[in-house]
Amino acid sequence: MARLFNTPCNHMNINKIYAFCLLLVMATGVSRAQAQDTIRMMQYNLMYYTNNSGISDCNSMTNNLNNKDSYIKTIFQYAHPTVFCVCEMGSQNQYADRLLNNAINTDGIDYYQRGPLTNQSGGTIANMIYYDSRKLTLYKSANITTSYRDINGYTFYYNADNLYTGDTIFMTFWIAHLKAGTGTTNENARYVQAQKLMTRLSNFGTPGNYTFSGDFNIYSSEEPAYQELTEYSNSLYRFYDPVNSPGYWHNNAQFASLHTQSTRTQEADCFSSGGLDDRFDIILVSPYLYYGSDRMHIIEGSYQTLGQDGMRFNGSVLSPANNSVPNEVANALYRQSDHLPVIMDMAIDAHVGVQTHENDFFVKVTNPVRETLQIELQSNESGPYTIDLFTMDGRRLNRYQENLEEGLHYLNYPFPYGQGAYLVRFQYKKGHKTVKKVICF
Repeated sequence: MARLFNTPCNHMNINKIYAFCLLLVMATGVSRAQAQDTIRMMQYNLMYYTNNSGISDCNSMTNNLNNKDSYIKTIFQYAHPTVFCVCEMGSQNQYADRLLNNAINTDGIDYYQRGPLTNQSGGTIANMIYYDSRKLTLYKSANITTSYRDINGYTFYYNADNLYTGDTIFMTFWIAHLKAGTGTTNENARYVQAQKLMTRLSNFGTPGNYTFSGDFNIYSSEEPAYQELTEYSNSLYRFYDPVNSPGYWHNNAQFASLHTQSTRTQEADCFSSGGLDDRFDIILVSPYLYYGSDRMHIIEGSYQTLGQDGMRFNGSVLSPANNSVPNEVANALYRQSDHLPVIMDMAIDAHVGVQTHENDFFVKVTNPVRETLQIELQSNESGPYTIDLFTMDGRRLNRYQENLEEGLHYLNYPFPYGQGAYLVRFQYKKGHKTVKKVICF
């Protein structure tokens, strides 16, 4: 388990600021024999999975739950996510249970569980998370009240081989359905919701592996809400966009492969029309996941919009012919919701805490850093080591290369970079590496 050490920063006025220098030891894969597992998450707007939507033309005839169960089952079994994050679910437990029993735990599958449902904001729709209990155990949950809908956070630990020793990996999934609509008033409402999340994270959270996903109803990367999430002042809590595609997404063919709404061109009952021309459904990730600094990382190229092949601009998910998914899946996506789900895969160290391989090495970085980066490195094999120092935004500040004999070594390097958060990556041969984070604030 990653350990957190607190050491007072002696150069700061502790009468005015409670400041600590933190060292978070985050071991990533250090042995070529080390196994990995995959966590697939899927984010999906279910489009009023309820009988009480409050929308007159969205009722049991036009948006029948029996039909929706069948469509979701088809989509779920095709995508097979480990974690299924949803929004626009009815804000009563009966709907959360119904989806679990009628669309997820079916055809011999019985190992998915769900998180607790909250509705402190008093809306008619809510968020929910479903997860594969063979891989994950729910540790705790939290919710943030807003003027429209709750923002929900669910923290899990990975069911690692060495779980009995107390060593595992934690991850948190935050889900939101931000205020819909164009114009300054609606943009400001989304901004306030984003502010509430970032304030909660920075005041009460612990930096680590977390995602933020949902129907954000954002039209451009320049919107205040998106800027609040991705340019937050404290880099430890700032979110990163896995596809790194800034721009004006709405009705822009340049971003056709990212568009998630609408699945149809013709208006029908409670479904929105207009074709696929908006990137509303998004998954963002923490710097820890983005850089892979806490034994989890995004699998490159895995982020995708299910049913989106980039040839749907202002068109439906069915026409022109969609070869990105089987016909029955495309049909289910078309009929289930006017949104498409977004999928992302993350690799996770499947043997947390195991350090018995012959080529392992152990590293300790002394904190606080001050003017010298002090490293204790235990090498079990002679050979070349590369040590890279990065800023949190991925800019490499320096590289040190050492040819070390087997045994214990004390390394010292000048550190003129000042206060902040840094990543130190140690690499020995190909595939043998670990990353540690040094923070002083």
